[in-house]
Amino acid sequence: MSKAKIQIRPRLRVIVGRNIALGPGKVQLLELLQKTGSITKAAREMKMSYMRAWTLIRTMNRCFKEPVVISTHGGAHGGGGAELTDAGRKVLALYQKMDAKCLRAIGPAQKQLEQFLGR
Repeated sequence: MSKAKIQIRPRLRVIVGRNIALGPGKVQLLELLQKTGSITKAAREMKMSYMRAWTLIRTMNRCFKEPVVISTHGGAHGGGGAELTDAGRKVLALYQKMDAKCLRAIGPAQKQLEQFLGR
């Protein structure tokens, strides 16, 4: 067996009731939305349907006190757009900070566990 790349990655999730308010996939969607300004483009980059992306956004918007994403409908001269709200930008930054801290926290144990992986 060839030596495979080993990755140990914690998956931080924020759960509200029965909903995942924020997790790795939703964070990726927010990051791409922030980059592209478009739900369609963000969804396409993630290889998911527009409807799936919109469902994830609606779930996030319901879970937080303020919406994290706002969208505008297309006008006469093209499509609409979407952007993170101030709350959305803060939520994203806080999640990214928490995720980075999780990675640092597992560092020593991760190195020990990696010694037991692969051949």
